Amino acid sequence: MTKLKWSKLIGAICMIGIVLYGWIGLSQSPQPSVRLTTNPPINQVRPLEAEATTVLGSGHYNPPVQLMLQAVDAQGQSLKDAKIHLQLFTNPKNPWFTTDFPIVEGTKLLDIEGNAPTGQLQVQQTLPIRGTYQLQVAVTPLVANAFKPIQQKLTLTLPENPLKYRYFGILVVILLAVGLLGGWVIGGRQAIQPGEIAPQQVRLLLSGLIVVAIAALLWVNISAELAESHHSMSMPGMGEEVPPSSKPAKLQSQGLYMQLSGDQSATVGQPAKLQVSVSDPTTSQPVTDVVLKVTTTQLENNWVAFAYQGTPDSNGKLAWEQEFFDGAPHSIVVEVAPLANATRQFQPFQVAENIPVEGVAPPMSVRLISLTYFTGIVVIGLLLGLWLRQRQTPRSGMTWKRSVS
Repeated sequence: MTKLKWSKLIGAICMIGIVLYGWIGLSQSPQPSVRLTTNPPINQVRPLEAEATTVLGSGHYNPPVQLMLQAVDAQGQSLKDAKIHLQLFTNPKNPWFTTDFPIVEGTKLLDIEGNAPTGQLQVQQTLPIRGTYQLQVAVTPLVANAFKPIQQKLTLTLPENPLKYRYFGILVVILLAVGLLGGWVIGGRQAIQPGEIAPQQVRLLLSGLIVVAIAALLWVNISAELAESHHSMSMPGMGEEVPPSSKPAKLQSQGLYMQLSGDQSATVGQPAKLQVSVSDPTTSQPVTDVVLKVTTTQLENNWVAFAYQGTPDSNGKLAWEQEFFDGAPHSIVVEVAPLANATRQFQPFQVAENIPVEGVAPPMSVRLISLTYFTGIVVIGLLLGLWLRQRQTPRSGMTWKRSVS
């Protein structure tokens, strides 16, 4: 009886081992996935605010980063006839270490779904800030049950411009030196004249520090308000109007009707919904055997914020959401061209729309936190200067001596 129990126990253990081995092997086997590559490599890309400055960047705006998503099966082969839905999110908000575009932090930068006959989706997107971007990708088959849908999250880390760290270090050294000098002066032996509460050098130093602090506070707030008012000038009815587009938003040409529609204005930090549709004006049926090329350009400095090329869906439409992170007018141009193997051949033509983008000033809390950091650095230097002065000054006698008339 005892041997029978032992044999059952050993058999149960073996059975459990076989099940666990199969489960572990299945979990470790290759699974369908989405691969992400960028051109240029992401470590060679810099945030938007560092590109066009002659001190921090190249002095001109670089082309947007090309993001290439490739859906592959368990054997690493490209999935055919797929539909890829991409959502691109910026780095989460961090009020204590903000970027140059705090309004954009923690927002959805892009939302687009396109057909991928070869399992590949490509978009060109300007990345405005440093940090880790999150890409939420959903891959579904165009033909029902052709393959199992894929849901995957990818990350993309954009480094900060290294020159910013260098200049920030220089600024910290300057502020520390100012505080150190002030502490050294205040901590010295100085005579107080009758009727004075502090020596003249100390009073001049404190007055200078107060003036600098007030000027810094005014500069931070006034510059932000001026930037906001400048960007709002592009809004209709608030000053300079958005320049009209040289191309219409809807056009009938060569037996096709194409229309660009969606939001007529946008705000920094909020996604705008846009859509283009292509149809046959005679039959009102959607046209799908065409290629649509979308380009969004910032008009003030003429740099490309977003670009995409793909085919419309079964309804002849391509819809997307994009966030504008610069408060200036933008031009959205869509070009339609025939597929190489399409029976309907025609000359490519375009529709376009210029939309105003309202700028948003950084929150007051962000400005005050930055000012607090700079003030704190000066205070640290001041305390360090006092400490060094006290170590050098003999402890006998008063630090400040009132002169006797």
